[in-house]
Amino acid sequence: MKGLFITLEGIEGAGKTTAMAALERYFTGRGRTCLRTREPGGTALGEHIRAWLLDRSSSAQADTEALLVFAARAQHLAEVIQPALASGQVVLCDRFTDATYAYQGAARGLGFERIAVLEQWVQGTLRPDLTFLLDITVAGGAERVAGRGDAPDRFERESPGFFEQVRAGYLKRAAEEPHRIRIIDAACTVAEVEQELHKILREMSL
Repeated sequence: MKGLFITLEGIEGAGKTTAMAALERYFTGRGRTCLRTREPGGTALGEHIRAWLLDRSSSAQADTEALLVFAARAQHLAEVIQPALASGQVVLCDRFTDATYAYQGAARGLGFERIAVLEQWVQGTLRPDLTFLLDITVAGGAERVAGRGDAPDRFERESPGFFEQVRAGYLKRAAEEPHRIRIIDAACTVAEVEQELHKILREMSL
């Protein structure tokens, strides 16, 4: 059976983890083997890079940040994602390159063109088969993050204006690739979000 690559995107507090669990239930219920992973991360090297990027004491130029994300992605693809797809698994990934377009390309000001060069270099022709963009207002996402009670990481401490740019970057990506990137209203209830995920998957015969 052909492998399937599905990514979940959204600003902080959008509910990607909950949506990923719903997708895993959907596919395992249909006899598919699922691999859940995340970016940055997914490998030993990637998790080290993730820890550094999220550390509140870390600092880096925007270029450095983007290059580190793609370094982790290159390892993730070679070590985890591509082998899983080759074996026919459904790969569910919490963030992928659309996040780099939104965070580093839009919010950090690097521009989509520079991110596209790195995307082509690291990924070649590989792109997700389907991306769910869990869209929520910046205020709504921040309220959810605050409700967790955890100390905010390096990105979570960014200003509301930063996240407005991230959200705008995501919506721009969705407008550019409407067939692949499907927008979900993340302000809905968990049950409503799951229903919408299922509806899209059925429409695409997945």
